[in-house]
Amino acid sequence: MKTFKKTYFLLLFALVFVGCENSLDLEPRDKLTAEEIFATPASTNLYLADLYNRLPIEDLTFFPNQGFNYNGSNPNNNGICEEMFTGIASHSNVNAPGFINGDKFKWWSEAYTLIRDINLFMEIVPTLNISQQQKDLYLGEASFLRAFAYYGLVIRHGGVPIIKTPQVYNGDSEALKVPRNTEKETWDFVLSECDAAIKVLDIDPNKRKASKWAAYALKSRAALFAASIAKFGPKNPMSGPAYDAKLVGLDPADAAGYYQICIDASNAIMDSNKFSLYKPLPATPEEATENYRSMFENPNLALNTEAILVKGRTLIGNNYGNNYDIWYSPNQLKNGWPSPGRMNPTLEFIDLYESYANPGVSSPILTATGDDINNYNGFNKLKPYFKYSNPQDIFAGKDARMFATVIVPGSKFKDVTINIQGGLVNPAGSLVLTGSAKVGTTEYFVFGDSNALNYSGFAPIASDHTKTGFSFKKFLKTTPTINGWNSSTTDYMDMRYAEVLLNYAEAVVESGLGDVTKATAALNATRRRAAFMTAIPLTVTNVQRERTVEMAFEHKKYWDLIRRREYHEKFNNVKQKALRPLLDLRGTAPYKYIFVRENLNMNPQLFLTKYYYKDIPGTALNGLIQNPQY
Repeated sequence: MKTFKKTYFLLLFALVFVGCENSLDLEPRDKLTAEEIFATPASTNLYLADLYNRLPIEDLTFFPNQGFNYNGSNPNNNGICEEMFTGIASHSNVNAPGFINGDKFKWWSEAYTLIRDINLFMEIVPTLNISQQQKDLYLGEASFLRAFAYYGLVIRHGGVPIIKTPQVYNGDSEALKVPRNTEKETWDFVLSECDAAIKVLDIDPNKRKASKWAAYALKSRAALFAASIAKFGPKNPMSGPAYDAKLVGLDPADAAGYYQICIDASNAIMDSNKFSLYKPLPATPEEATENYRSMFENPNLALNTEAILVKGRTLIGNNYGNNYDIWYSPNQLKNGWPSPGRMNPTLEFIDLYESYANPGVSSPILTATGDDINNYNGFNKLKPYFKYSNPQDIFAGKDARMFATVIVPGSKFKDVTINIQGGLVNPAGSLVLTGSAKVGTTEYFVFGDSNALNYSGFAPIASDHTKTGFSFKKFLKTTPTINGWNSSTTDYMDMRYAEVLLNYAEAVVESGLGDVTKATAALNATRRRAAFMTAIPLTVTNVQRERTVEMAFEHKKYWDLIRRREYHEKFNNVKQKALRPLLDLRGTAPYKYIFVRENLNMNPQLFLTKYYYKDIPGTALNGLIQNPQY
């Protein structure tokens, strides 16, 4: 009879996770047999639920410095999240996130603990008193889980030790040491585990666990990552023992094969007729905005269309809810919470969106006649600025998804007009950034109001106000009001059909393989869901722009920059950008708003190329070859 001295804790954790307090009365607590742990389908599913919960899914409880499921009793990380390292957002305290370094996005010991527990499960399933069909389904789920775990490792470390069976310590620690596999072997193992899952699994109607289609989606994602490493790896030349042993890096000749695997896996989903975009044909941009916004507030709306794999959350409290609503709601909606407004989408992200008037290219915000969009020198009283009665009018005609993702100045959220103003221009033409200015007997305030509860931008009060001119919306709840730690229960779509379409489009345009017509249609499908009626051609630029705006803030951008080896090209010595709305008191009332493009007052960014791979922990003890430059 096999005894799991370690697994008993995992089962107890799973029982706690689902709130079954009475189930904690298990005796003895230090030795549970496999027969006891897996005695019923319910107890087996509890064990599996714990494995799913520990997958490296970068949902709304993931933070780069703290890792996964950071929603315990004190989840205070100052609201620093993944997008603040990608250029699409800044923290309201612009230097708070710091630079990308080897301490962020780490996942190693937790990974191998998870893999051991998956391997234990795979070892015991054949001995269970259940049907062969159920055994096959359990093993298929386990293969998916193991593929996901090794995917989380290989994107961080390159080649890692592939361990397929539980290790047993018999007093000889040397016997437990397993050398690193090559990066190619690791990628190929991930893909083979996806194939094993695909063979036996079918659809999960709730989209909460492994399915044939989730395995295809993971295979599509993994193959695209591997293909990108092979194609773009030469942009980051490496040397040293790990490189010589092929523990990091792929041969450029491997790119085509991995792109083809991505194309085939994506095709399987696209041709299955089991998935579609959620509400793909809106009649107006306004309808498109609400469709897109509501899908992320409540992914259950898309269970029968777009969702492929969803991580659900139904309970609030420690280890259950997330904290997006309290960290990222604008100051005016903080409801007494002391630390709102941390997520500030950047001007360069806003600029990236297309306009309906000129589709197919990014549409930067123009602030004046003959405007040079690369001029960030601040306010110039002689400049012929465009003037607007309502500050949100400068964004008219931009991509509907922008308004579902970002709160722009003067727009409404939760029936409140979000006041984002960064100063005044007094009647003499001077810039006023503090206090107020009078015109006659009327006093005008630099932030749009005298009461700090009634504005959300630019004020130097703690870090509660946007410094970029934009606040955050995607994923935030419209109801109920959230005002405490771990009190948001937003589900998270880790895999959705839009990603599959864009994976296919990218693989085709980068490789020259596949069906260009089909890839062009895939690219334009997500745009049509955003109410764009004019199709655009399949180009690398179009695909990458569409990928960024369609999947913004879904924790994909960081890894896109990593796999395409673009970080050091796009980030070094770069400052992020802001758009400052000013109320111009020159002329006669009613006064209008002008806008100034400016650099954030931040340290220039820096990315060292060694950070394309994380270091290997504990090499002095485990004997593993370290990654380059560590």
